[in-house]
Amino acid sequence: MAVGLFLDTSVLLAGLIDLGPQSAPAQSLMHAVAEKTIPAPATAWHCCLEFLSVATRLPPEFRLSPADATHLLVEEVFTRMTVHDLPAAERKTMMQWLAQDGVAGGRIYDVHIAEIARAAGARVVVTDNRRHFLAALRHGLRVETPSEFLAGRRKSKRR
Repeated sequence: MAVGLFLDTSVLLAGLIDLGPQSAPAQSLMHAVAEKTIPAPATAWHCCLEFLSVATRLPPEFRLSPADATHLLVEEVFTRMTVHDLPAAERKTMMQWLAQDGVAGGRIYDVHIAEIARAAGARVVVTDNRRHFLAALRHGLRVETPSEFLAGRRKSKRR
């Protein structure tokens, strides 16, 4: 089944952990996922692992224990979203694009997530790091922040 909304790690983090006022759009988006007003939400296995990694090493006032971070993933992500990975048959092609485009460092992970979104049939990737997802544009995917995505939903509901 094709997915409409594909959430990046930055949205999972801000949506599930109150990091202050900047978390509000991601929290609203995760609330819509919980209320099932967004059809077929998805994320990447990589984003789940990255969530665990970051959530357990945040500054002490925000940091989650491994048990709490895992609990959030199970209850808020695994039960409400489809979690995708890049099909094995597409990994070599992705590596060739990385080499051809000269992608290095942490951007490799963003290309990986964009490729998973494309392979899953996503229409939009929602992230707080838009510039990291230029690779998604090559496939015609929209890349929006949580605020942009929510504003677009409000406009379409008024029509």
